[in-house]
Amino acid sequence: MSTRPARGADPPPGKESAMRVALCQITIGDDPKENLERAREALASAADADLAILPEAALVRFGGDLASMAEPLDGPWVTGLAEAAREHGTAVIAGVFEPASPGRVYNTAVAIDASGALVGSYRKIHLFDAFHDRESEFVDAGDAPVVVELCGTRIGLITCYDVRFPELARALVDAGAEMFAVIAAWAQGPFKEEHWVTMVRARAIENTTWVAAVGKAPDRTAPPRGRPGGVGRSMLVDPMGVVQADLGPSPSVRLAEIDLSLTDQVRKVLPSLSHRRPDLLG
Repeated sequence: MSTRPARGADPPPGKESAMRVALCQITIGDDPKENLERAREALASAADADLAILPEAALVRFGGDLASMAEPLDGPWVTGLAEAAREHGTAVIAGVFEPASPGRVYNTAVAIDASGALVGSYRKIHLFDAFHDRESEFVDAGDAPVVVELCGTRIGLITCYDVRFPELARALVDAGAEMFAVIAAWAQGPFKEEHWVTMVRARAIENTTWVAAVGKAPDRTAPPRGRPGGVGRSMLVDPMGVVQADLGPSPSVRLAEIDLSLTDQVRKVLPSLSHRRPDLLG
């Protein structure tokens, strides 16, 4: 289980039971500079949050020449996001594209602490080769689940299509994740919104774990190639599967509170993780 550390990490002075999380459901277009400005605006409006979560592909939306826009993690886009995190004292999780093999990219989630330090990154493992899309044509897959520590909390990183794979979420919780951050640019289509809502709640229920899931707001115009993406419906779901916040389809930034002590309370009455049978099922 990798954490890909970089530049430093939050000093954990002591765990707080409550964390204020901002679900930043923003629109994302074809210009990285404009997208960085939207991300900065979202952070400014979420200045009271401990952690702000932005969507997958916040650097630039799918549908353009991603290889020409991808940046290393010390490039101007992530650096600009880190500056905003430091300015507002808010940790951030967001999706970017970083260069991979020639002409290809990694679909990467970055985790930045409140001091602006990049504490970890996760390269999406499961690529969206479904519903007539083929993400693997231009994206290289990652090879390791990642848990990062932000705000004194261990957070498992999940990107979009990953949420359809319960074994990834289980690996993260077994590695000590106390909550999941799911970032997405969920493709539009029949039943897709229902799939999103159902699986985000399922990952919370089966792991008795908080899930903060942030998707981008729906595209206002079609991308250069492909179909419009984004369904919105960013959610905060508690360890019993109760939706504590649902942003609907419109651009929005919502501040919500995670009570980490609730996880222990739920696991006392629903100890399903301890009832597993690895002797039979692996």
